[in-house]
Amino acid sequence: MSFQANADLSRQGLSNPQSNEAPEKVKSRFLLLLRRFLRNRLAVCGAFIIGMLMVAAIFAPLLATHDPIFSQDYSNILQKPGNGHFLGTDDLGRDTYSRLLYGARLSIQAALVSVGIAVLIGVPIGLVTGYFRGFWDEWVVMRIVDAMQAFPSLILALAMAAALGGGFYNAMIAIGIGFTPAFVRITRAQVLTVRNLEYIQAAKAIGARNWRIMFLHVLPNSMAPLMVQITLSMAAAIIAEAGLSYLGLGAKPEEPSWGSMLHIAQGYLNIEPLLAFWPGMSIFLVVLGFNFLGDGIREVLDPKLKR
Repeated sequence: MSFQANADLSRQGLSNPQSNEAPEKVKSRFLLLLRRFLRNRLAVCGAFIIGMLMVAAIFAPLLATHDPIFSQDYSNILQKPGNGHFLGTDDLGRDTYSRLLYGARLSIQAALVSVGIAVLIGVPIGLVTGYFRGFWDEWVVMRIVDAMQAFPSLILALAMAAALGGGFYNAMIAIGIGFTPAFVRITRAQVLTVRNLEYIQAAKAIGARNWRIMFLHVLPNSMAPLMVQITLSMAAAIIAEAGLSYLGLGAKPEEPSWGSMLHIAQGYLNIEPLLAFWPGMSIFLVVLGFNFLGDGIREVLDPKLKR
């Protein structure tokens, strides 16, 4: 076939039978990863739990039977499950089931906002410092990260939340800042490995700009451990939010946060232990689900692990 004929076919997308090979490879790889994930029963269980949490958070206004704050039945205070209240009532006669549903909303917000802050701050810092190295990387950024990681993340978040003045979103900012060092360190470690690979050196050799190499080549190939860290950090964020709300530095006492519900329940453990059981079990199941999901993602994306 002549060169002109090849050119004509090439313009029509017919000369190369592998022209659609890249999309097919992406599709086949996705299906392979999905099959690996579905073979992990614990990961599927975790995904199911998180899916139920999302459903509860999104459809809370439809699923709730009472207003979680203003519907107060003083004639049925600390009522046991039943008689119009599926999971009983609290010390003000508010429906526990409805408050748990709306508490799922706050938990999802806590996970998304705080981890989102940590990712938006930590990943770019780790990417830039790991790629360029130098004095700022070794003696400024990493020393600040070391100093922040010397404190337990919950203690650091507690101190920052107290400094910011309390409140749900201030608590989320504090938790996000407390999680940032982990994302800086993980991103930097991955970048240090990827930046010396042959395709990165080839991109530099043909004159590609540094920002293009970082965001189009280095970062996408560093995402596997970051995805696992994001999932596990969401579980930690829910625990941290519940802890801050329990201490009065997170959600307001009247807001249906699982942590504030535990704070209220502590005074009635001898009278109505179920008041503490429901939010405690909710936190336990959601954190367990995120941990299962994170382990499943790690096993799917890590080529060193046996399938």
